[in-house]
Amino acid sequence: MANKKFFVELDAAERARLTALISKGKSSAKSLLKARILLKADQGEGGEAWPDEKICEALDTNVSMVARVRARFVDQGLDAVLTRKKRETPPIQPIFDGEAQAKLTALACSAPPAGHARWTIRLLSEHVVERKIVPAAHFNTVGRALKKTNSNRT
Repeated sequence: MANKKFFVELDAAERARLTALISKGKSSAKSLLKARILLKADQGEGGEAWPDEKICEALDTNVSMVARVRARFVDQGLDAVLTRKKRETPPIQPIFDGEAQAKLTALACSAPPAGHARWTIRLLSEHVVERKIVPAAHFNTVGRALKKTNSNRT
């Protein structure tokens, strides 16, 4: 194995926090595994200082996982290791952005088309496409967008 770049040295408070996390067993399996890796890799005073191969064998994981946990701990700290990174962008861009949301709300508050007593969600979804507010919209999406703004008319 190559020389290690990242040396884990836990202080007493971090060690106690990880031990408590493991003993409770309420966290995700991935968090528990990372906590165990850090405790085994701890080269500080009172740490076990296991080599990566022994950690992998004991915890049934791979060397790259141990290396990533070490690196993240040294670079970003204990909280970064135990929590997931927040996504910068949503997986799917919202159909109704600010402008489209405002047009949808204005449409829902306007008078319904001839032959209808009031706007229905399905009717609104048809009209937002006809008026080219959005290229396509399912009626459930329109309903969720209106529910967010509390603009339901009665």
